[in-house]
Amino acid sequence: MKTLIFPLSLVAASALLVGCAHRHDEQSSEQIQQNFVPGLGEFMAQTAARHAKLWFAGQARNWPLAAYEVEELHEGLEDAGRYHPSHKQIKEPIPSLIAAHMDQPLAKLEQAIAARDPQAFIENYDKLTEACNSCHRQTEFGFNVVVRSTSNPFTNQAFGTSE
Repeated sequence: MKTLIFPLSLVAASALLVGCAHRHDEQSSEQIQQNFVPGLGEFMAQTAARHAKLWFAGQARNWPLAAYEVEELHEGLEDAGRYHPSHKQIKEPIPSLIAAHMDQPLAKLEQAIAARDPQAFIENYDKLTEACNSCHRQTEFGFNVVVRSTSNPFTNQAFGTSE
């Protein structure tokens, strides 16, 4: 009996290793996207962070960083519309709402940043902020009011230029 224990253990261990090494079916990219897409609220939270960073970059007159944050806002809003074309509480299509409310304020901000004009930046930043609030009101999320940041939560980032 003792002579059978070692060979049987070897066979059992080999079977276990073969089972563990079995290739699992790979998920399609569509399945992965469905499994790992942030909710609309997460997209909006990231948008709020970018909105704040944009303010601090503009106040520091770090125009390259401000331009970067505007581009990130574009990308984040585009992704929000792509991955959440509709929402259970919102009647209009999300991409249409984003375009109607955000396109013009972001374009005006891009112009102010390109001109390195601090006053135009402030005016158009405030228009962007109002556009956010207008969209929130239109979609019955008016309780979520966006304002200028009064303190910097990003203490690990220097907003001044290194030029």
